Formats: sequence, C-alpha cells, structure tokens
Amino acid sequence: MLRMRLLVVLTLAALVAAPAAAQTEIVWWHAMGGALGEKVNEIAAGFNESQDEYVVTPVYRGSYAETMTGAIAAFRAGEQPHIVQVFEVGTATMMAAEGGIYPVHELMGKYAEGWNPDAYLPAVISYYVSDEGNLLSLPFNSSTPVLWYNQDALDELGLEVPTTWEELEAAANTAVENGWECGMTSAWQTWIQLENFSAWHDLPFATLNNGYGGLGTEMAIDNEGVINHIAQLQRMTENNAFVYPGRESAGEPMFLNQECVFFFNSSAGYGAINTGADFEFGQTMMPVDTRIREEPQNSIIGGATLWVLQGHEEEEYRGVARFFEYLSTPEVQADWHQFTGYVPITLAAYELSQEQGFYEENPGTDTAIKQLTLNEPTPNSRGIRLGNFVQIRTVMDEELEAVWSGQKTPEEAINAIVQRGNELLRQFERANR
Repeated sequence: MLRMRLLVVLTLAALVAAPAAAQTEIVWWHAMGGALGEKVNEIAAGFNESQDEYVVTPVYRGSYAETMTGAIAAFRAGEQPHIVQVFEVGTATMMAAEGGIYPVHELMGKYAEGWNPDAYLPAVISYYVSDEGNLLSLPFNSSTPVLWYNQDALDELGLEVPTTWEELEAAANTAVENGWECGMTSAWQTWIQLENFSAWHDLPFATLNNGYGGLGTEMAIDNEGVINHIAQLQRMTENNAFVYPGRESAGEPMFLNQECVFFFNSSAGYGAINTGADFEFGQTMMPVDTRIREEPQNSIIGGATLWVLQGHEEEEYRGVARFFEYLSTPEVQADWHQFTGYVPITLAAYELSQEQGFYEENPGTDTAIKQLTLNEPTPNSRGIRLGNFVQIRTVMDEELEAVWSGQKTPEEAINAIVQRGNELLRQFERANR
C-alpha cells in the first residue's frame, strides 16, 4: 500500500512539473532598479501568462555600465543571457562585437512572421540602426530631455514658461532674487547640456555624421555655439541662477524639495516627479538659444535598448522573437510609457495613449514625442555613435566640473574635451579595425 501511495504521489508530481519543464527559458539581464524593476517583472509576468511555451526570467544586474560589462564578460565565459539591456552610449561597443550579437532585424525576420519594422517611430529607432537602416537592437526605455518647472513658483513669481535660453536665465535670476536657493539645475549635464544642446541647435557633435560614418570620427563640439552656452551656464552659477548638483540625476531632490524652480531632466523622470512633487509641476520643450537659431531642430534619445546575444539554441531565439512581439504591442508599450515617462516605441502605442486620454489628463506628457519628431533629423540630430563613449562622457563631466569650480574657462574645457575625446576615439579605432 505504501509503495502504491508513493507511486501516486510521484505520478502527480510529474504531471504538475511537466508543463514547467516543457517551457523554454529566456534570460533577460536589465539595469532597471526600484519601481522600474518591478514594472519590468510585471511585463515579463504578463508575457509568461500569455502563453505556455516560453518563460522570460528578468534579472537585475546593476547599473547600465555594470550590466553591459557583465554581459560581455559572461559572453566570453559562455554564460551569456539571451537578452541584455544596454544604454545608448554602448551602441558602438555592441556593434563592434561582431559574432557576439544577433541583429534584431535578422532575428525578427526569421522568427516573427509579419514583423513590420516600419511600425516603430523613426526618431526612436534611428539611433540603433545599421548604416543600411536595419534595426540592430530593440528600443525599450527611450527618453529625451525636457525642461521641468514648478508651476506654483511661476505663479507666485509672475513668470511665464520660458521658451528661449535668454528667457530662462532671466526667470532663474528672478527666482533667486526672490529668495529661491537656485533658479535652475540640470541632471545628466553631458547628455543634456552638450549632446542634446548640439542636436537641438543642429550643431555637429562629432565629424562623419556624429560617428555614424565610421571609426575615423573626431569630436566637433569646439564651436562658438557650445562654448557660448557653457559660458552662459558659468555666468549663471555666480548667483545660483544655475546650480550644478553633481553627475547623472543628482539634481532631482533639489527640484522635488523646491530648492530650484527649473530642472532639466529626462522625460522618464515623470514617474518620480509625479509621485514625489508636493506642488503643481509641468514639463515643456527645451529652450532654444536664439543666438544660434530661431527654431529648434529636434532632440535625440537616451535610455537603453535590448540586444540579443549569440550562442543559444534556435528554439530559444524563437522565444525571444515572441517576447519582442509582445513587448511591442500597443497595450504593453502604452502602459510602459504612461507609467514611466519613457516614449512609446511605436506609433500605435502613441495613438492608443491619445485614445485613452492620457495626454489630456496629464498635460505635457507628450512633450518628449513632440521634441523627437519636431523636424526630420539631420546628420547632426540623428544621434551620436562614438566608440568609448562611456569614457568620453566621463571626460566631459570632468571638464565641465572644472568650469563650474572656476579652474578652467569654457573654451579651455571644450578644447580639452575635444583633445581627450579624440584620444579615446583613436584607441577604439585601433582596437576595432
């Protein structure tokens, strides 16, 4: 009798375990912590529940840089995930990893019947296509910088939302003169105040179409427009009209704590500001420097994409393609966009958000899309593709900080960025010829 009962238990256990064992696992390394990480888990769970052939396992691997370098090391050890999230500055590095990546256009063309690359917003995918226009990685969390403002403060000070840098400086001065600790601060100073400032004003950031034209590209930001912009910011630091908060997103608490009236940050800051601000706020397009041009060009994206790594079985890649199809559906994209502030990657998701009334209920949340699609991108505003871009951003941070601390003039710092940046570009060129 005991043997019979044991047999029944084992049989039932086998039956219960059978469906799970039949599923093919897809491992997804990402860099989304906190609430964003929970949302990533929710997306994966939604896909897993939508079908019973594949199971996506998201794994948080730390910062963007840690996730990318970890994936490269794992690939060399033969332990790479199927999907890895890589920030935009790692694009050239991933492209140089020939034999290591599975281009998305090839993957989807083979395993996703009816896949339409034209469904994706050109302004979003243009950063991640080959010279032939083929999509190399799948955009996931794409954003662009916008200008956030404290509406209560503007009402109190009698100020309008600025549209030019001249107006912004005047408004920031007014705020400080009326007792505010700072007029304006900025997160991600290199991405916003150098890279996007250049694209917004159709100024070259690097030669050879900002690096899209080949490994021989050189830094090109030593122009009058950029130098004058940094000089204006330096002038604004003298009375705290501009306060440098530190690298990356260090300025966010200064805005939420109502120390600063204006805050340059990613459109993806919406979630944190929406939940953390105890005041009326808004977002608007970045101001234009009318000394350079009367109207802005278009902004460029930041964030990260999903790269597929080589070395797995065919059935596993079929599962990756199924997951990417799910991830690109209007419902999933609209939900991700509305929760995070990242831009939707497809036109259908944008239209669905419109139909759902999201933009009417949350004015300004379509600012990022409007900026990205403001004009047909030029070679200066399509994006930036540089080798060793992570290290170049560190150089830019160091040189700008030398300006804010009074150690260098704007022109000296910009010239140093060009010199040190070019040295890093030549290193990358020699390593990837």
